[in-house]
Amino acid sequence: MTETVEQALATLRALHPKKIDLGLERIQSVLDKLGNPETKLPPIIHVAGTNGKGSTLAFIRAIAEASGLKAHVYTSPHLVRFHERIVLAGNEITDDKLVDVLARVRKANAGAPLSFFEATTAAAYLAFSESSADVALIEVGLGGRYDATNVITPDCCAITPVDFDHAEFLGRDLAGIAKEKAGIIKPHAPVFCGPQLATSRDVLESEAQKSRAVIKFWNEDFRAYRQHGRLVYESQDTLSDFPLPALRGEHQISNAGLAIAVAKHMKWTDVDIATGLKHAFWPARMQNLTQGIYAEMARQAGAELWLDGGHNPHAARAVANTMAELEQVTERPLILITGILANKDIGGFLDAFEGLASAVIGVSIPDHESLAPETLRELALSRNMDGFVASDISSAINKAIEFGGTVSSDLSGLTPIPPRILICGSLYLAGEVLKG
Repeated sequence: MTETVEQALATLRALHPKKIDLGLERIQSVLDKLGNPETKLPPIIHVAGTNGKGSTLAFIRAIAEASGLKAHVYTSPHLVRFHERIVLAGNEITDDKLVDVLARVRKANAGAPLSFFEATTAAAYLAFSESSADVALIEVGLGGRYDATNVITPDCCAITPVDFDHAEFLGRDLAGIAKEKAGIIKPHAPVFCGPQLATSRDVLESEAQKSRAVIKFWNEDFRAYRQHGRLVYESQDTLSDFPLPALRGEHQISNAGLAIAVAKHMKWTDVDIATGLKHAFWPARMQNLTQGIYAEMARQAGAELWLDGGHNPHAARAVANTMAELEQVTERPLILITGILANKDIGGFLDAFEGLASAVIGVSIPDHESLAPETLRELALSRNMDGFVASDISSAINKAIEFGGTVSSDLSGLTPIPPRILICGSLYLAGEVLKG
């Protein structure tokens, strides 16, 4: 009987404890047995950072494809189905190809300990090596130095803002986190860095010097900003004018600027950069939901429904700023529907919305160790927001619609205003929403 994708993935999950054990020895051993497919890829752009990796990579991909290039793309985690993680020359990997490469990785590994991410990264590199493309876009999973993706030799690297996340693996020292992210820097491969705190910037520069890699910094060597409804990009030798990026939020201006810096290094034209910026798509990043059962519930009530998978304080601040921008245009009560993994800084996450959100409705995330909804409610109450719990997303949306109408009529004494609902806190929660 032919093995299914689900069976192949389940078998790989059983090879290694769930606890993440960072290191390159296991994946390199498997790749060696597979004939080192990681050395047979087209020109590689490797992207690391704390927040904005996926969005930056989405911009780079859109620009590359606007240039007529075929791109291999490796990202994680997926939202709805695993195939999203491995894109071969512009198309999600097929069932047959995915089962084939997973089986060959499993055979080469011969039952030795191997993390799920290591196995799937090896499978991606194997698939990439056997399909023709013009460029490979690789997103780091966690950290950089010991991340399973970091067995490649990139043609250039991009590092988005470095901040605190995954403290149980990367620690709580910003300089140490930056050093881990800088681990993707390789000799003579240029590095482009998005906005950085001074501590991170100094570490990144030091690590680049050790590798003899040219490094370019946001606001020093290049920058981008909004002006008169356009995006202006400046570097030491160019001034370009582009349309605003398709992805919403002020933080996407810097992500787009970082992608432009990479694109210009790759010699992609301004015409293609403009086209890519207009057509880039990355789900669950300030996504206005207009289709699906949850969007229909909101539409019938006259409410707005937004989705974002950011899960740390830095991401929360970016999302809150975007919500505040929307509030300036159209006033509506903001209600958060939040589910978040238990190991995240939920206090720091909710702090970003204090004074902006009227309420938080806590939900659990199916099949993941998420914070109890009751705890989310208590944390919201301690931050001057109303707090509720809901058994599922549908119930949470109904509760948000009901509460939003109540709070708006209490404030104005007029006709209730349908709320602006933001589902947030986890990419895993976002995936559940997008399945609906």
